[in-house]
Amino acid sequence: MITATTTGTITGTAITTTMDTDRPQAERAADGLLKLAAWTSPSFPVGAFAYSHGLEWAVEAGLVRDAESLRAWAAHLLAQGAPRQDAVLLARAYRQVGDEAALLETVELAAALKGTAELAQETVVQGGAFLRTVRAAWPAPRLDALAARCARDKLELALPVAVGISAAAHGIDLSATLRFFLHGVAANTVSAAIRLSMIGQTDGQRVTAALEPVILSTASQALAAEPDALWSAVPMVDWCSMRHETQHTRLFRS
Repeated sequence: MITATTTGTITGTAITTTMDTDRPQAERAADGLLKLAAWTSPSFPVGAFAYSHGLEWAVEAGLVRDAESLRAWAAHLLAQGAPRQDAVLLARAYRQVGDEAALLETVELAAALKGTAELAQETVVQGGAFLRTVRAAWPAPRLDALAARCARDKLELALPVAVGISAAAHGIDLSATLRFFLHGVAANTVSAAIRLSMIGQTDGQRVTAALEPVILSTASQALAAEPDALWSAVPMVDWCSMRHETQHTRLFRS
């Protein structure tokens, strides 16, 4: 039996776990899914609850007013907006782990692509928090090396890049990572709508279920996309984000 031993700490106490690297592929894939479930959970401490990605102003302006308009808004965002772009960036970063020069170029590009100050803050604040948390709970030498390089060069890490390199460092399937990442975006959008009292919990789950085909399609397209296919076509979302910057009463930071 081939084994690999990893060591971590919990409140200062060393914890050693042994993983069988010759286990069936399905079992090892399931381990990756457990990590993805944790990393994209609402309880994962990246502060996703603080951001609505322009939805708060869209609700204020009456552009999103019920479950159906929320579904249409989220579907268009996933298929044409920053989440689609982020999925391509995630795949790009995942494949560049091991090529430091190319990866650092992607790090800088991802941090510069957002159309407004709020959307830029949204991705880099979450990206930094994501990497810190993964390094603390699921340590990997490559993640430590990247964190050190970003700190040295004062680079900000966008969320999709942080997710992509973390998944690659832990040998998690890229296709599954893309699907979980996009589902997390959709779930956060629905959660923001619920907290804005626009829809209830059950309608929120109906919207989440209706978005599944869009999530799967966008993930598949990102998996096959050229690494420079970083277009985005949601000017209304950018406009809502700009208007949100001066919105009088706000629950969210974007």
